[in-house]
Amino acid sequence: MSDALAGLYQEVILDHSKRRIGFGELDHFDAMHFERNPTCGDEITLQLALEPGTDRISALGWRGAGCSISMASASVLAEMAPGMTIAELQSTIAEFREMLRSRGAGEPDIDILGDAVAFHGVSKFVMRVKCAMLAWVATEACIAETSSRQTS
Repeated sequence: MSDALAGLYQEVILDHSKRRIGFGELDHFDAMHFERNPTCGDEITLQLALEPGTDRISALGWRGAGCSISMASASVLAEMAPGMTIAELQSTIAEFREMLRSRGAGEPDIDILGDAVAFHGVSKFVMRVKCAMLAWVATEACIAETSSRQTS
């Protein structure tokens, strides 16, 4: 990765950690999950709302405290998720997880991950991967909660 690209990715992370898209509670939500990273103390409570009668995400809201990586990652996810179906979001989460397991190898798919590719450099720092994954893991729990309700 070029120095210019690495600098751009750092800017994306810093911008999202400051402006925090989706930060706050939703008026209506279909699932909520609290997740904590015991290694560093970062925590997040994430709420997921679906468009009524569909499996399409209408909003993702969150509250949390932690490092700039975990907060920026939640912000990027909250910006990306609305409009996706649950299946599309699950696929995106899997792609994000795979990128973070790469240890910096390869090139992530910007068409799938959008601004989330900014976290590619985080994959080189094993202790920071959990920070970047925090909101995404909470989202998986919310998806599981909505799925279990739909099958009941």
